[in-house]
Amino acid sequence: MAEMHRVCATSELPPGTVRRFEVADTCLAVVRIDEEVYAVGDTCSHEDYSLSEGEVWVEDCAIECPKHGSTFDLRTGEPQTLPATRPVPVFTARIDGTDVMVELP
Repeated sequence: MAEMHRVCATSELPPGTVRRFEVADTCLAVVRIDEEVYAVGDTCSHEDYSLSEGEVWVEDCAIECPKHGSTFDLRTGEPQTLPATRPVPVFTARIDGTDVMVELP
């Protein structure tokens, strides 16, 4: 059964930024774009590198891996550029009042 977890306050995740969180043994890259939040697995599918250290592409709703430049769609986890060819996991995320919440299995 999936469970919602509070990861931070909205004030701790300004629009256009990403932060790394470890929740229930899962490493997440949580991104805020305007009033929407997205959560993906924090490890690039191409190589073991933290996506939360990458750049957020607000216009494309994507995050770029800082190691080799692969970008991932924050809505689907699908890679948008090489060298990554496999998606990263995506988790349901939302703003609830002043909290950022992520659903984990």
